[in-house]
Amino acid sequence: MVLPLTESADIAAAPPRARARSAAEIAARHAADVDAAARFPAEAFEALRAQRLLGIQVPPALGGEGCDIAEVADVCYQLGRACSSTAMTYAMHQIKTACILRHRGASAALERLLRRMAAEQLLLASSTTEGQGGGNIRSSEAPVLHQDGRISLERRASVISYGAHADGIVTTARRAADAEASDQVMVAFLKGDYSLERLQGWNTLGMRGTCSEGYTLKATGSPDQVLPEPYAHIHAQTMVPTAHLLWGSVWAGIAASAVARAQAFVRNAVRHSGGQPPPGAAQFGKALSSLRTLRGLLSSAIRTYQGHLHDPKALAAMEFQSMITLTKVEASELAVSIVLSALRVCGLSGYRCDGEFSVERQLRDVLSSPLMINNERILSNLAGALMLSPVPSSVSD
Repeated sequence: MVLPLTESADIAAAPPRARARSAAEIAARHAADVDAAARFPAEAFEALRAQRLLGIQVPPALGGEGCDIAEVADVCYQLGRACSSTAMTYAMHQIKTACILRHRGASAALERLLRRMAAEQLLLASSTTEGQGGGNIRSSEAPVLHQDGRISLERRASVISYGAHADGIVTTARRAADAEASDQVMVAFLKGDYSLERLQGWNTLGMRGTCSEGYTLKATGSPDQVLPEPYAHIHAQTMVPTAHLLWGSVWAGIAASAVARAQAFVRNAVRHSGGQPPPGAAQFGKALSSLRTLRGLLSSAIRTYQGHLHDPKALAAMEFQSMITLTKVEASELAVSIVLSALRVCGLSGYRCDGEFSVERQLRDVLSSPLMINNERILSNLAGALMLSPVPSSVSD
């Protein structure tokens, strides 16, 4: 959808936070149906497009607003409070946008893509897992093939979240047929460049509206649709930090939604019992305190990332990589703990699948957080490096 220039300018003049609030209201209205039907949150994304929020990272020179990761994270948090699937889809889109922005080099094709993203509010899907590799996104089976000045790619993707609903797909692949599995590139394809053949469905406990089905992706394009930097650099400098910070913001939003319901439950119970708090009220302080800890963790990590943003050496350092990766582990575990505390506050009213104090959907959705790049895999991969890390000698180190 392309709005008239005057209308687009009027919308963009409002802060992203205010526009996100409007989109979140619509997302919340349809969240239960999105979850029950395991369907794409179409109404929410129509609202996000109308509020010009899909292209907010694109720089003004290319028609966007040049928003930074802190502003994007705030949108993710607000959407997380409204509809988990909407928020996670939005986060994944923005992760891929960040990768293209930072690593596009002088590619004319990628610049055109960014201009279209800002003008038309295109939605980009992510395809980083395939075949037997599962969650190991630093290994690719399918290669990019070059012939007669064109490229082609065919990969069996075990997951392409919201792939059938996106305007484009950003995928990883082996650099060439004779390249090692870890010698990867990232490629951006628009809808006219590819076809999708469904391999498996998406009938899950939570995050049902992300529609993360499996597909065989068959794509063709021009060589300058391949991001010029090796994926190893993209992964360390942009993909991992942005993913963990934006995912964490989504999970914090889900947790905040559960805490808000717990607070409403306690207030309602006190009003109807002559001032007597319900049995689970003591858990509310724990939930609120943990939410503050989670928000503080994410805010600190965002500031650190922004401080290192233009220093590739600092971003590649083990200290930063360990910090940003453990942020994901800590954020996901905290978010689950917070929602469980909210459930204990609300008791049976929270356990129910209906009613204004239910946290059933929030709990099912947040349980995905330790599994998105499995925390056990992360901790196992980091174990050796962490053993060599010094223990801080002061509270401010």
